[in-house]
Amino acid sequence: MQIVPITPDFDGFEPLQEASVAEGQRMLARLQENWDSGLNTFDRPGEILVGAIVDGSLVGVCGRNVDPFAGNTAAGRVRHLYVSPAHRGEGIGGQLVRFIVRDAADFFRFLNTRAPPQAFEFYERLGFSPVLENSTVTHRLYF
Repeated sequence: MQIVPITPDFDGFEPLQEASVAEGQRMLARLQENWDSGLNTFDRPGEILVGAIVDGSLVGVCGRNVDPFAGNTAAGRVRHLYVSPAHRGEGIGGQLVRFIVRDAADFFRFLNTRAPPQAFEFYERLGFSPVLENSTVTHRLYF
């Protein structure tokens, strides 16, 4: 597996987006909409959008942004993590998150994420701590 910088124009992004929508998840559709409108193109300091490539195909996506909900540029955010159903359970999601975490401390004091309950254990295994009573953050990784 390779992890490489991508954009929504990357070959294979559209089928991955369609798969996420078919599962009732709109994170990649929102990523595309925000990219097209210029609202979020992952171009500020510390921001990155990456994809996981397996056997020449894009099978996962993860991004890191300045947290738009924190009101603080020292706060980063894990965004749009998605792995193709056919490649779940292979450790790809963890590798994507570890990739965007590895130099995050150069830009941010911590990373936030808002995960669904079924992903809480995943983020906690990666070192994120639960955040209580915050409508925009479920987990935080401090540096």
